[in-house]
Amino acid sequence: MKKITEVYDEYKIINNLREHQMRVTAVAMQICEGMDIPIDTESVVKACLVHDLGNIIKFQLDYFPDFLEPHGLSYWQEVQDEFVRRYGDNEHEATLKIIKELNMPQSVFDIVSIIGYPYIEEVMHSNDFHKKIGTYADFRIGPHGVLTIDERAEDGKKRYEGRKNDVTEEERINRHKYIKEIENQIFAHLNFKQEDINDDSVAPYIEKVKNFEL
Repeated sequence: MKKITEVYDEYKIINNLREHQMRVTAVAMQICEGMDIPIDTESVVKACLVHDLGNIIKFQLDYFPDFLEPHGLSYWQEVQDEFVRRYGDNEHEATLKIIKELNMPQSVFDIVSIIGYPYIEEVMHSNDFHKKIGTYADFRIGPHGVLTIDERAEDGKKRYEGRKNDVTEEERINRHKYIKEIENQIFAHLNFKQEDINDDSVAPYIEKVKNFEL
């Protein structure tokens, strides 16, 4: 077994992507601990830790220059190019290919396969709370930390403004509605509130995550 940090090193995962996946995992862990229904926490944690392994493929690398340090733009451009050569130009499919390379359980694959904007409505209608938690935790994290669902939506709108986007305004509104419903479904099984998930609350979980083994 390998520590998650060793996996990140092996696949040359850029620092902000490491931090994102660990923050998402920390949110998911906090939720899993509080759920009043049985949850396979290990599968959720593993899924969150690897759910964006291929996401460098879609990065506009110069958008956050500070994320490129200390290696610099040319180094990460080479890493991005290598990911595309090995796994193709779809970041979600690339992530799933890497998960198979890592021989991760089917339960992990199933959760990761449905994390992301295109699958929100399906997750909302699903009875699988592992998928709901993985999806929701991902939508609570912005570039620099934990956000509310509304803050995350506003952040995404600003970040992608002016960039190529195949999503209509109606689709964007519907997706926000779906993730809010997923939030309601999850918190119906928790004894704390949405605002109780924040940077301070997830910090101890992030420290645990760093030594997690896959």
